[in-house]
Amino acid sequence: MSGLFITLEGGDGAGKSTQAELLQAWLEARGHEVVRTREPGGTTLGVELRKLLLHGDDVDPRAEALLYAADRAQHIATIVRPALERGAVVVQDRYIDSSLAYQGAGRVLDTEDVRHLSEWATGGLQPRVTAILDIAPEDAAARRHARGGTADRLESEDSAFHDAVRAGFLAIAAADPDRCAVIDATLPVDEVHAEILARVAPHLPH
Repeated sequence: MSGLFITLEGGDGAGKSTQAELLQAWLEARGHEVVRTREPGGTTLGVELRKLLLHGDDVDPRAEALLYAADRAQHIATIVRPALERGAVVVQDRYIDSSLAYQGAGRVLDTEDVRHLSEWATGGLQPRVTAILDIAPEDAAARRHARGGTADRLESEDSAFHDAVRAGFLAIAAADPDRCAVIDATLPVDEVHAEILARVAPHLPH
């Protein structure tokens, strides 16, 4: 594939959507086709799964992992792979690392089981660059409160869950430093953007 697959990861409230928007604008200004998407919810099927996963009733942890994998399989097959094959840059909010952190570390499912499920669902597709926006759960909660609205099913989990998720993301980054960059999400928005660009720019197609 000739395109570039970039993912943004981190806890809720870390600023992923803001950084995805800035990165998209920067790339498009330099002539790249950008496909900006997210999980769950990047496809018609994904929109329905997102409602169930984030705003529905309680979901068994194994069922939760399977639903995320189903969303991921459809998303990669219908949006991400076609974009990469035509040479686009894909900027995606959440991918397999989120399942490892939320369902693996947070829900205390076997991480390797979660990994194998997602890798099977996606045919083993891996991003070239992953920016993990790191923020303490209490700071993220304050951000979410400041922006208003109601917390979704995962955002409403207790502090122990969010601490485990954060630790899960940091462990992923430590195990794969060539792909993952941990970025302090409490820095000013433009500084976070600059750090992401420093990791992305060397991989851009010419």
